[in-house]
Amino acid sequence: MRKALSLIVLVIAAVLGVMHFSTSLLISGETTPQDTRSAPEFSGISAWLNSEPLTVESLRGKVVLVQFWTYSCINCLRTLPYVTRWHEQYKDKGLVVVGVHTPEFAFEKERANVETAIKRLGIHYPVAQDNQYRTWRAFGNQYWPAAYLIDRSGTIVATQFGEGGYQQMENTIARLVGEAMPTAQTADPDLSAVATPEMYLGSEKNDGAIAETQDAARGERTYALPDKVPPNRFALSGLWNLTDDRATSSVDGDEILLRFNAPKVNLVAGSPSPQTLSVTIDGTPQPPVTIDGSRLYSLYSGAGGEHVLRLKAPKAGLSAYSFTFG
Repeated sequence: MRKALSLIVLVIAAVLGVMHFSTSLLISGETTPQDTRSAPEFSGISAWLNSEPLTVESLRGKVVLVQFWTYSCINCLRTLPYVTRWHEQYKDKGLVVVGVHTPEFAFEKERANVETAIKRLGIHYPVAQDNQYRTWRAFGNQYWPAAYLIDRSGTIVATQFGEGGYQQMENTIARLVGEAMPTAQTADPDLSAVATPEMYLGSEKNDGAIAETQDAARGERTYALPDKVPPNRFALSGLWNLTDDRATSSVDGDEILLRFNAPKVNLVAGSPSPQTLSVTIDGTPQPPVTIDGSRLYSLYSGAGGEHVLRLKAPKAGLSAYSFTFG
């Protein structure tokens, strides 16, 4: 499972003490000193986009929101509209948003790919490429997305892991920059209809997501579809080459069959040349999906419940990394 959660941990340091706002088991019991520690420096950044290089020390006197994300993560993408709105609303009040892009897949390390993504997503705040995970480790981070709010003295006063907690975070931002609390309330996303966890197609993190009759070990082999794919599993058909982080089709016409329970399905995928995939849901054709770069693609958005998705690649070379749901 990608370490990006629908559950939230929000820890806020108030003027008279520390309060916990948590719907997660990630943090329990008493507050530790690390809940209000000094923010570490940005370390090992390979490139700064939308900005000259920044340091935490140079941002003293500002309120800083450090947002860990990666551009093919559906949880990160669903969080971005809130983060970009906070940037626009509070940037002239003393807030600086820094997006720390820490990649999960190798293609997310490429500067050109990240630049294309931030342009497509309308991100105008500074983005730091943390390809070696050095800033990730300095913050002790474990999740995509994750937010660390730093006050004007350089102290981390709030953290948010995963989706949700938007109203609490904005309230804290507003208080720190000296603005009135927002009157409009932001509801957390309702993901209760999502019953299928994220699935990886590569050998390293497959974790039993492939059908029981199929082999998830590294290497190239021919797959035949089983009579039935169990719930929350996928199966391959044709000649596929499995490496650590992806399954790559080796001949024209390779297929994937997926049984899932959710109203939306996405695929992280790439292809050496553009190709258009055919998609059916429960035997009904869906709009085709053109793979024209390495990123996340929407395959289906409709009714919730259990469905069977069939995906066919007309050309060899499709690399499928993970299915995500929403």
